[in-house]
Amino acid sequence: MAVENAKVLIIVNNWGIEETELTRPLRDLKATGAQVTLAATTLDPCETVSHDRYEGETLTPDARLADVQAADYDLLVVPGGTCNVDRIRVNEDAIALTQEFAHEGKPIAAICHGAWLLVNAGLMAGKTASPCRYIQADIENAGGHYEDKPLTVDDANGWKLITSRKPDDLDYFVDAIEKALA
Repeated sequence: MAVENAKVLIIVNNWGIEETELTRPLRDLKATGAQVTLAATTLDPCETVSHDRYEGETLTPDARLADVQAADYDLLVVPGGTCNVDRIRVNEDAIALTQEFAHEGKPIAAICHGAWLLVNAGLMAGKTASPCRYIQADIENAGGHYEDKPLTVDDANGWKLITSRKPDDLDYFVDAIEKALA
């Protein structure tokens, strides 16, 4: 598969998404020709933030989480933002969707707090990840291994997990997503 033929799903809550952790993958992947769908809890505008507190860009979602399924996509992206992921990690649709991607052997890319969703989905056991340091204990308590690196790509358990710590790591993160789709 070529990146320009890929179908990527980005999932978020409608508020509290770290702006660049959403907009960089969304726009960079679209620029390569990938078909990118932004799915949110509702069809209300998605309000991003910068550093979890400053108002950011507002984006319009393409679909609701309840209306998308893993079978239609090649890769899942979970942006960070503490408030975003704190809400999405308890959303039944987001949990089920994430589990579907893993069970179908499809790559999942999570940046910063995004890996929290994988903890709640029961997918971290045996995986190595580099999320933000604030959720290190959550990763380890869920049976995962934490690394403080700009990028970790783990193929354990039959599916690829791509993780990065923070916005400063976005070049590595987006590059790894593109490589996973190529």
